[in-house]
Amino acid sequence: MAFGFFKKKDRSKDPAADPAEAAAAPAKPQDAQDQAAEVPEKKGLLKRLTRAISKTRMILSRRVLGLVGLGQKIDEDILEKLEEAMIEADFGVETTDFLMNLVRQAWKGGTVETTDQILPFLQKDLKHRLTHRGNSLKFASNGPTVILVVGVNGAGKTTSVAKLAWYLTSIGKKVVLAAADTFRAAAVEQLKTWSQRIGCEIVTGADRADPASVAHKAAERLLEVGADVLLVDTAGRLHTQKNLMDELRKIYNACAAKKIEGAPHETILVLDATTGQNALTQAQMFKQAAEVTGLFLAKLDGTAKGGAVLTINEKVEIPVKFIGLGEQVDDMQAFDADQFVDALFDLKDLEQPKPAEAGA
Repeated sequence: MAFGFFKKKDRSKDPAADPAEAAAAPAKPQDAQDQAAEVPEKKGLLKRLTRAISKTRMILSRRVLGLVGLGQKIDEDILEKLEEAMIEADFGVETTDFLMNLVRQAWKGGTVETTDQILPFLQKDLKHRLTHRGNSLKFASNGPTVILVVGVNGAGKTTSVAKLAWYLTSIGKKVVLAAADTFRAAAVEQLKTWSQRIGCEIVTGADRADPASVAHKAAERLLEVGADVLLVDTAGRLHTQKNLMDELRKIYNACAAKKIEGAPHETILVLDATTGQNALTQAQMFKQAAEVTGLFLAKLDGTAKGGAVLTINEKVEIPVKFIGLGEQVDDMQAFDADQFVDALFDLKDLEQPKPAEAGA
């Protein structure tokens, strides 16, 4: 169901001067053993994720908790109110229709009879739908892996690229960054700063250079130094401009031109989770232009409507692979559908509605 982080400022002179950017910049990772020791327990991650999608949970609390928590017999009036709550939570009309059809079929078939059975039924179904395409990052079976990262300006793309570089380095991968967002000098400078802190090599080009040429040069460097992964930060273009989408195709082809078998192996689309339904349009357009294989949902920090994750999953059929839960480097994690669905429907700690509010 939910998708950089800061107001736009001129950082071309000193990208690290902005305290917010400095806070978001990943720290240099520790060795794998130390890193593993600091990974929060699953319960802790669930709590953080629950906080991150609190807006959706509060909507569900106001409209759903009074309906499903009392063990009433299901009727059409209850199902209509549940449907309204899902749409308000930004599940999307089509996704809501689909889910409600499942509930209605289960109700009519006798599988679900009382309201307290609705959420467990939906949880089980949604976990399957969010996982059956695979949520793990795919690496090349032989040789280096090339990962293309795409997204519109303002979605948190460059920040997410840095976090991905940190994540890959922390699990023992040697990473080369390609700063192919050449039309934004600040983006290149930001990535340079982050690469130094992370401890990975970066390949850049001249200001406004052909992004595909930077990707091509970075692929060469990848092979020269024997690195494991090439991360390509692409130009953050509006998805409505066809010529700029064609530019992404050129970068895609440039990565494959170095005869790295299967390259690019992943194309990760960064989406701003706070944009809700608008993210669906971006996902559809980028999938056509760049053959997107996975999503990184950024800004899932409490203001996003988590239902959008389901909409994108059903309509675009692209698996979510990473989520950003805040500004710090440890606020990023690989997507866990079980945790996400559990967090979305974790209403136990929310205030029970008063009797007069139950049917509101």
